[in-house]
Amino acid sequence: MGTWDIGPFDNDTAADFGGDLDEAALEEREAMIRSALKRAADPADFLDASAGERAVAAAALVAAQHPDGELTCSNYGPSEPLPELSADLRTLAVDALDQVASERSELAELWDDAANGSKWRHDITRLRYVLDPPVPPQEETLFDV
Repeated sequence: MGTWDIGPFDNDTAADFGGDLDEAALEEREAMIRSALKRAADPADFLDASAGERAVAAAALVAAQHPDGELTCSNYGPSEPLPELSADLRTLAVDALDQVASERSELAELWDDAANGSKWRHDITRLRYVLDPPVPPQEETLFDV
C-alpha cells in the first residue's frame, strides 16, 4: 500500500512502527521511540525514507504528550498506552524533524515531488512548533534602555 495520506502514521513503515510499539512491553516503548528519533537526528549520510517515516511517527507520539500537542488519531498508530515520555525527547524529536525535512532526506525529496508535498511540510512544521514553540518577542521595558 505504501503511503495513503500525510499523517504521521499514514504509511506502511509508520503503521508497522505503531504495531511494534503495541507488541513491546510498556517499559521498552520509550527506548523504541528514542531509537527512531536518534536514527533520524544523527544521519551518517542521506536519511532514507523509512527512517524518516518512523521518526515522524515517533515525534508525533512525543508531541501528543505535550500540553499543546494533539493526540495521534489514527487507526494505524499504537493503540496500547505509552509511558510518560522523558522531556529530553522533545529536543531529540525537533532535531529528527529538522533532518527529515532537510535536503539530505529521501522522505522530503519524495514529498517535494508529490502533489500535496507542501501540506506535508506544513504538518511537519506544525509538529515541530508544538515541540519547540518560537519564543515571542518581548516588549521593551524601562529597565531595558
